Amino acid sequence: MKLFVRNCIALLLLSIFTGCDDFLTQNHPTGITDDDFWETETHARDALKIVYDALPGGTNGRDMPLNTSNIMIISGLSDEAVHRADYLGAYEEFTRGVHNSNWSTALWFWSSDFSGTRRASRFLEHVDKCFMDEGLKTRMKYEARALRAYYHMELFQFFGAIPIVTKSLTPNENNFKRNTEKEVYDFIISELTECAQNLPDTYTNDEFWRINSAACWTLVARLALFYKDFDLAKTASKAVIDKNIYQLYTSKTAGTNNLAELFSYAGMLNNERIMIRPEGASIAWVRFAPFGIGGETYTSPTSTVVDNWETKQGKTPAELGADSLVMYRKNPNYHNNRDPRLLASVLFSGENFVDNTYKVDPFNDSPTNPDRIGLEKSTATGYWIKKYLDPPDRQPRSGSLDFMIVRYAEVLLNYAEALIEIGQWNSPDVNKYINMVRNRSKMPDVDVKIYNSQAKMRQLIRRERQAELAFEGQRYYDIRRWGIVNEVMNGQVYGATNPQTGIAVKVEERIYNPQRDYLWPIPQNEMLANPNMEQNPNY
Repeated sequence: MKLFVRNCIALLLLSIFTGCDDFLTQNHPTGITDDDFWETETHARDALKIVYDALPGGTNGRDMPLNTSNIMIISGLSDEAVHRADYLGAYEEFTRGVHNSNWSTALWFWSSDFSGTRRASRFLEHVDKCFMDEGLKTRMKYEARALRAYYHMELFQFFGAIPIVTKSLTPNENNFKRNTEKEVYDFIISELTECAQNLPDTYTNDEFWRINSAACWTLVARLALFYKDFDLAKTASKAVIDKNIYQLYTSKTAGTNNLAELFSYAGMLNNERIMIRPEGASIAWVRFAPFGIGGETYTSPTSTVVDNWETKQGKTPAELGADSLVMYRKNPNYHNNRDPRLLASVLFSGENFVDNTYKVDPFNDSPTNPDRIGLEKSTATGYWIKKYLDPPDRQPRSGSLDFMIVRYAEVLLNYAEALIEIGQWNSPDVNKYINMVRNRSKMPDVDVKIYNSQAKMRQLIRRERQAELAFEGQRYYDIRRWGIVNEVMNGQVYGATNPQTGIAVKVEERIYNPQRDYLWPIPQNEMLANPNMEQNPNY
């Protein structure tokens, strides 16, 4: 479509990587002709690498300007975080209900994902010209198709029915209509399923980053859950489990917080990761870390996500009563009695950080305190995201941490949720796999006396997903597919509670319009360029 070309050209000077414009407007990134380029295995590898370059990371990844459309930042569109930094994505426009068809974040996702689909299509159209091993060529085609399905899937979940694009469009081919929702769903599921059946389970160590069979099955399960195709979600998740390749990461050092180490250099090479973006969390320090230790903070946790974590006895602070809730809000880890996943995920007032050498104090109003709430580049809520913050990145303010787009814990939770939703809530597998995730973090087994119905198990699995997957990009999709987005995205957002005054920080007033905001607006530029494009309702 014409917009794909226009957007990339218009923003080229902002980009640190010119692959977008090159791939959309030239035959090859160097500007040489297709006849001169598509000749060898090296050419095929180089071209496929550029297809991978459109993948998001956690804090950085896509080769689009400024990393505005990466996975962890999407937390700011949900009830678990707030985002402050328009130049990293004007997410606050969405949460305040003032976004429209000129919303820059929608434009970036639209441009990036359609750029990825075009790169994949160009690869598939030309790779047969390359002289190389036919088996390797076939495998690489499935990789490109899987990536193209991923880019369609991301667009589909944000914008709803979209055009299915399986060819590299010229600038004049700007008349594609939106396919039906069912057509798009069926296309993505079909592509990912065929790729899952033909891609390898594993790669050599130097190619671990390539998309594999389990990643495709997990993406099928994600989309199936989103569209309430629970039988398919069950089947796809079980296909990954039955491979007997993956396992939940545990530290070799006794007493270590397993989840915390998983998101550090010490745990980066593990058998839990299924699909990654290499170095996709390399700049977490300048996205989440306290300003006082050389960081910058743009996405901050809310009280909602902190309240979600249970105590070590398996009850949330709210379930323990009003007095307990007040106590745990003043001191989230009161008497060291909270789910260790809280400590792995959130940094809060009074906590020692960086080998116990730095204590954050967001409620100290001293003008010399760099971590006080609301200060530029400091926390907006009194909390900080802790996942992927590893002290070795402090001095250079960057590093090489990979980001896990898909990990095995999610597979287990997807499978358990699918069983619950199809009425098999009392299947032994449900408690088995939920308990595996909980026990890895030293949390007790599910109390079957309390969680003894489909409704109660649904409540538990939803809490468990946020406890385990907080800030990993799933919450925004979850609240929409569960039908609770209108409930949790309207009204006052609170941050941490001042331990001296007992008053919680008021962060922002959110407005969510259920007749409009479930889907994002089609970018205005696309509407102007394509006479056959239809806008989403009420934009």
